[in-house]
Amino acid sequence: MQNVAEMSLENSSSDIGIEKKRKEIIQKLISYLKSDELTFRWKSAEMLGDMHAAEAVEPLIEALSDEYVDVSWIAAKSLGKIGDKRATLPLIRCLGSDKQWLRKGAAIGLGMLGDKRAVKPLIMLLEDKKEKVRIAVIKALEEIGDERAVLPVIKRLTDKSKKVKIEAVNTLIGFGGEEALNAIKEHAGDPDIKNKIEEAIKILEKVNSNS
Repeated sequence: MQNVAEMSLENSSSDIGIEKKRKEIIQKLISYLKSDELTFRWKSAEMLGDMHAAEAVEPLIEALSDEYVDVSWIAAKSLGKIGDKRATLPLIRCLGSDKQWLRKGAAIGLGMLGDKRAVKPLIMLLEDKKEKVRIAVIKALEEIGDERAVLPVIKRLTDKSKKVKIEAVNTLIGFGGEEALNAIKEHAGDPDIKNKIEEAIKILEKVNSNS
C-alpha cells in the first residue's frame, strides 16, 4: 500500500503531466490561428477561449484583424472569456469596424471583461444600425454595471426594434433604482412590450421597497 508521501508525489507528477499537455495543446492551437484553413483558424480561436488560455491573448488580439469575420468575431469573444484586460483597447477599436459581426463580438468580449474604460465607447454604439449589435451592447453595459449607462439604456426603450426594447427593460431591471423604475413606467402604454413592462415594474417595486 502506498504511503501518503508516495501518493502526493504521484499526484503531483500527474498534475505536472496534465499541465504540460495543456500547454502543448494551447501552443498547437495558437499555431493554427495562422493556418491557411479558415475552419482551423476560427475553431482554434474558439477553443482557446474555452480553455481560458492566457498565453493566447496576444495571438488572439492579432486574430481580430483576420480577413474573415468568422475568425475575428470569435477571437473577440474568446478574449472576453480569457478575461485579460490587455484586450480592452483592441476590442474597443473593433467597435468601429464596418463588419457588424466584429462589432457584436467586440461588445460581447468587452462585457465579459468588465473594464469600465469600455463604457463610453459602448454607449456610442447604442445607435448602431444593426439590431443584434445594439442588443449585444446593452447586455455588455449591464455586465459592466456602470451607472453612466442607465440613461442611454433608458433611451433604447423607444428603439424601433421590439427585441432591443425588451433587452433594455431587462438591463434596467438589472440596474435597479428609482430612475429605472420611473422610466419603465413611462412606457407602460407601449403595446410591443406591455407584458414585459408590467413584469419589470413588479420586480423593481419589490426590490426598491426592500432596499
